[in-house]
Amino acid sequence: MQDQYVIGVDYGTDSVRALVVNAHTGEAVGTHVFEYPRWKKGMYCAPEISQFRQHPLDYLEGLEETIKGALANVPDEVRRNIKGISVDTTGSTPVAVDKNGTPLALLPEFGDNPNGMFILWKDHTGNAEAEEINQLAHHWDVDYTKYVGGIYSSEWYWSKILRTMRVDSKVRAQAFSWVEHCDWISAVLTGNTDPLTLKRSRCAAGHKAMWNDEFHGLPSEEFLVKLDPQLAGLRQRLFKDTYTSDEAMGTISAEWATKLGIPADIIIGVGAFDAHMGAVGAEIEPYTFVRVMGTSTCDMLIAPNEAIGHLLIRGICGQVDGSIIPGMLGMEAGQSAFGDLYAWFQQVIVEPVRVLLGESEAELLRKKLIPYLSEQAAKLPVTENDPVALDWINGRRTPDANHTLKATVSGMNLSTDAVKIFKALVEATAFGSRAIVDRFFREGVAIKKVIGIGGVAKKSPFVMQTLADVLNMPIKVASSDQACALGAAMCAAVAAGIHPAMKAAQEAMGSGFDAEYHPNPDKVEVYQRLYQKYVKLGAFVEKEL
Repeated sequence: MQDQYVIGVDYGTDSVRALVVNAHTGEAVGTHVFEYPRWKKGMYCAPEISQFRQHPLDYLEGLEETIKGALANVPDEVRRNIKGISVDTTGSTPVAVDKNGTPLALLPEFGDNPNGMFILWKDHTGNAEAEEINQLAHHWDVDYTKYVGGIYSSEWYWSKILRTMRVDSKVRAQAFSWVEHCDWISAVLTGNTDPLTLKRSRCAAGHKAMWNDEFHGLPSEEFLVKLDPQLAGLRQRLFKDTYTSDEAMGTISAEWATKLGIPADIIIGVGAFDAHMGAVGAEIEPYTFVRVMGTSTCDMLIAPNEAIGHLLIRGICGQVDGSIIPGMLGMEAGQSAFGDLYAWFQQVIVEPVRVLLGESEAELLRKKLIPYLSEQAAKLPVTENDPVALDWINGRRTPDANHTLKATVSGMNLSTDAVKIFKALVEATAFGSRAIVDRFFREGVAIKKVIGIGGVAKKSPFVMQTLADVLNMPIKVASSDQACALGAAMCAAVAAGIHPAMKAAQEAMGSGFDAEYHPNPDKVEVYQRLYQKYVKLGAFVEKEL
């Protein structure tokens, strides 16, 4: 049988990568990474008000450069036998588009307007709008938040749309519709970006837009108009139907086939969020807890609909039929800051060095700091008198979304140095993870296995060992350092008809695991007591705020 190849494109927070994979063996034959140039400069963002925007040109330039780069050194035989491309992105990362599906920021009059750009997942400017959605939903005859954990988040679709429409009348007037990044970039490859006909992701719609079959699609027109009269008529310009990632969005357009130098009959799969396709790439199985560990965490869990489909799981980021694996209930949770918390502490130390000693000294310190802190923190004993911190530096995603919360460090004294603070911050992220696991258990959902993927899982043994100790569960780490892109490639292989179902693609293309962390029995009991302090500290801070 002739080898066939697929491409997975993974849009992260800071960069996009493309991975060319043999669809029968899982062998990676080409890869390339592109850092978003405008994002890297901090353009269009205002962290002090939690505004994080990305220009569509970063995405378009990245799409072309990464695929071309990944194919630059492959034989012509590989290029000729590419059969499918699928894309994952961050989310919820929506954008206002015109009738043609063009993001407003690609129009001259909106070229530098952040409100016409993609509103990144971690943008929290819609906190007040999220609270309004919750208040109305909880008093409506249908609670549209019932399948998204009972609490709607400012990180999600409707909060961002409502906020933008309220603060920018020009965008409101020109926005014919709104499209998630994973839907738009996949549609771009097909040449059909018409917002009324492009296929919308079940994953994105179900987890972030309150879409559900029970509601006959999105929340009702009456609900939306009651929320804000400015939303009148928008629902009919959005979508009713959604599609899982084993389905084809269409065939690559002649323009993009020519631009990329690849065959004109390549199938473009329906897109999804990075964590969900990452779970596919990590070979997720029922009751396996897959943690995508990077700047934030996204936690994926699947189970048979017939086993837990009757449950309404409180405080998570949604339960959606088919959002990860078709035919299975996909559940999402996560932390708004994970690696971002460590990066913040790094910046606190490095920035004064940059100002006082210069760029080269600061850059040298930046490279060495986190490895040094990790190495030294691993040598420290764990005692119940250690400082305890909260991981809510970018608010709390789950359990029970609340993005107005702040981080805290307690129990410090004059002996508390940088290493001890770093240790407390790492433990805080592990305690936040434990709170998510405990919520699933209390809601009647079993977790039988834990898998880690992403940059933190691959690069930080100290963090992973701490997490295993706090969870009191072994954790496997997927061999692939590009699990999200690999998962996208698996989805592409199914959408293109190479494999009949996701399970077959996972079995053929999976990378396996190259590390496993086991709890240290002597630390588990101490961490149990420290975790209780974390819970009490969190309750106090949340009440006082």
